[in-house]
Amino acid sequence: MSKFIKIAATTVAAAAALTSLTACSSGADKAADDKGSVYYLSFKPEQDQIWQDVAKAYTEETGVEVKVVTAASGTYEQTLKSEVAKSDAPTLFQINGPVGLKNWIDYTADLSETDFYKNLLDPSLAVTKDGKVYGVPYVVEGYGIIYNQKIMDKYFALGGAKVKSMDEITNFDTLKAVADDMQAKKGELGIEGVFASTSLKPGEDWRWQTHLADLPVYFEYQDAKVEDSDELKFTYNEQFKNIFDLYLTDSTIDPKLASSKAVTDSMAEFALGKAAMVQNGNWAFGQISEVAGNTVAAEDVKMLPIYTGHKGEEKQGLNIGTENYFSINSQASEADQKASIDFVNWLVSSEKGKKLMVEDLGFIPPFNTFTDAEQPSDPLAQEIVRYMSDSEKKSIPWVFTTFPSQTFKEDFGAALSQYAAGQMEWNKVVEIFTTEWKAEKGA
Repeated sequence: MSKFIKIAATTVAAAAALTSLTACSSGADKAADDKGSVYYLSFKPEQDQIWQDVAKAYTEETGVEVKVVTAASGTYEQTLKSEVAKSDAPTLFQINGPVGLKNWIDYTADLSETDFYKNLLDPSLAVTKDGKVYGVPYVVEGYGIIYNQKIMDKYFALGGAKVKSMDEITNFDTLKAVADDMQAKKGELGIEGVFASTSLKPGEDWRWQTHLADLPVYFEYQDAKVEDSDELKFTYNEQFKNIFDLYLTDSTIDPKLASSKAVTDSMAEFALGKAAMVQNGNWAFGQISEVAGNTVAAEDVKMLPIYTGHKGEEKQGLNIGTENYFSINSQASEADQKASIDFVNWLVSSEKGKKLMVEDLGFIPPFNTFTDAEQPSDPLAQEIVRYMSDSEKKSIPWVFTTFPSQTFKEDFGAALSQYAAGQMEWNKVVEIFTTEWKAEKGA
């Protein structure tokens, strides 16, 4: 914190103390002061009007003033830095995860005792430090292996099927045995391959160089008990290779063609019933349902964790995360902090607030205050909620926000493309990953 802000904060604190003493002489003034107000700094311009409507609805219901200011696209951090230095600073703002917390730790209140933190379906999704909670996700997304239940049921009915239900697929070895068997019987199943094509066309490879890579990086962070690192060994590269190879070999296409495929090609294959599985996230339901000639019924669209052969993966859930975490300004007045906490609690627990969250803002809210009927209706969103609600499963958080740069991801994707085409050995792929990571982050 700068010297200027420290002095300003001290002055404001002194003034607040004086105001508090003065208020004691007037019951009416004290009641007004205790009510507090909310100033929310939002970061999505496309949702500005919706948030204005949310604020209006809350004020009409409670009488508490809520001001919403939305930063221009790509300027959130800069705007927040400017706004927190003002006397009328945001009381409610967002951090983008553990990396963002480093910048805002001096302004984030401990949310451990708030109802909205306690209502999280998966408390591990919160941003914490030294046993305290500084950021609570208010919307999540998730990804895994999407599968067509109808095709899987057809396989289970075949003689000699490796398993009889999806409940038996809880690790990589079983997934591979099932996928290999299905690939051998693809004619009987009426599919062109188990997995839709692996899209490795430049600019279309984010499912592998970012989303799939999230798993080995997360596991390596866990081993080292860190949330970020300037150097990685890519310790779990063989596990990454396990599932990546399976995607390539039990596929609708020859691996050499992967570098020409886009995500839309892959999703169309799944939608048209040419493939039984595809790695993607809950946002992909529209890509499936809107394909002309789609043959997959909504009730048959399900999701499976991405198994790679990591020890203990039987308890693994989906890759679930967000870059949207609510934080309360610890330097705001006590009344304003309470008002902001009450506002978030209203969003996630009141009938009106919950409806606005799901129907107007379009969120998958990660809270147990939402009934099944109050959650988003599309099947993949429901799968995210189902896995978060399963206390036996541990979600894999998104750590790809710590990846060095877009250039790093593109170079890694290019290496994967060359590997898929048989033009690069796997050890070279690993070398590119580790050396470029260190070169960028360790510099």
